[in-house]
Amino acid sequence: MSSELLSFEPATGATLWRGAIGDVDAEVATARASWASWAAQPLAYRIEALRRVANVVRARADAFADLIARETGKPLWEARTEVETVIAKVDISVTAYAERTPQRRLDSQMGGRMALRHKPHGVLAVLGPYNFPAHLPNGHIVPALLAGNAVVFKPSEKTPASGAFLVDCFHAGGVPEGCIRLLIGGTNEGKALAAHDGIDGLLFTGSAHTGIALNRAFATRPEKILALEMGGNNPIVVWDSPDLPSAAIIIVQSAFTSAGQRCTAARRLIVDEKLYEPLMAEVTKLVSRIIVDEPHATPSPFMGPVIDNESADLLSESFLELMMRGGRPIRHLERPIADRPFLRPALIDTTEMNDRPDIELFGPILQVIRKSSFEDAITEANNTRYGLSASLLSQNPALYDQFWANARAGIVNWNKPTNGASSAAPFGGIGWSGNHRPSAYYAADYCAYPVVSSEADQARASIGVGLRDA
Repeated sequence: MSSELLSFEPATGATLWRGAIGDVDAEVATARASWASWAAQPLAYRIEALRRVANVVRARADAFADLIARETGKPLWEARTEVETVIAKVDISVTAYAERTPQRRLDSQMGGRMALRHKPHGVLAVLGPYNFPAHLPNGHIVPALLAGNAVVFKPSEKTPASGAFLVDCFHAGGVPEGCIRLLIGGTNEGKALAAHDGIDGLLFTGSAHTGIALNRAFATRPEKILALEMGGNNPIVVWDSPDLPSAAIIIVQSAFTSAGQRCTAARRLIVDEKLYEPLMAEVTKLVSRIIVDEPHATPSPFMGPVIDNESADLLSESFLELMMRGGRPIRHLERPIADRPFLRPALIDTTEMNDRPDIELFGPILQVIRKSSFEDAITEANNTRYGLSASLLSQNPALYDQFWANARAGIVNWNKPTNGASSAAPFGGIGWSGNHRPSAYYAADYCAYPVVSSEADQARASIGVGLRDA
């Protein structure tokens, strides 16, 4: 077994970074020894430390964006946007903490009072994904530290360099090194961290397969907090939408931004069969103009490669499987460079498939499904075990009211893409998309637990019934 983990640039195959595999026991022990002193600091102290972290990231933004772009393959413009969200997360989390976990005092009986305060859990493990290797784990780490927890962060084995850079920014900003620990490793280290007795909870972003396994593992550990964000098989519905060029743009943004490697990406386009032909003409025309290239190319690409050759191979096999099951290709999934994971966006009509697979194809493949009634379109939108994001493109407000009321998803949009959720709002889904612990603005809810106290300045008590005379 190798003692090192290597990271490669998807666009070139070049080795980008290497680092030693971490010691799970040692990292958890360090965090456990450090968290109490961090939790004992005033909230204002922790806020100022995290604001210094934001300033460090701001000063290193160009280098950070360059690293993210090289390690993930996403275009440089998109990597810069990710760094901006890392910076913004601090002030958003401070506001959310004040709103979601405030101290409150209420009047009580007999001259007493009720007090509501919140305490940190202790040591929280964070498992990060590769598609947003800074933004998504940071969305757990900042609220966790703000609440007074210590964090052991294991980045994806596919993007360890970005994770290491992020942790170094926290240390440079003044967060004690013992309170934010970096664990480098692969699947074995992730499993060991999740199962470690020394953690008080796990905050996870990744696949449904892994999330369900974690949910089973934590079933007998109710004392540990578990927050899961697990992706989706997201629908975008087009109905009564006369501006088809705008609809096509929103569809392409939903399905193919980040090479389709977003948990909120549209996987299924459900369209009124009367609009099918003209809409697909607009979509295919736009897709044919998409630039797929390496992150720093000129002109700037809309898409880079997917994360690695293994993912590209799996997506190619999945597209063939859809064809074998009766899918009709509108645009084939093309791989312009045989040994690199660049993929050109694919469209496939799966209307006639009898057994459409309910899976998250994590890449630039969009299934198109024709329907003759809006009720059938909603039924199809809900025809999934997932429930993260859904969007309706329509100029009819009544249809949106009907869609919003019946769509099973944690994010329901109108004339907007399925992706691009704001960190100033809660983020999460139902079904196989999460366990009802939305992140982003609501992360404060699972990073601290409420403590209710009944208080009085002195003890006063009486018993009015049920006692014999003295």
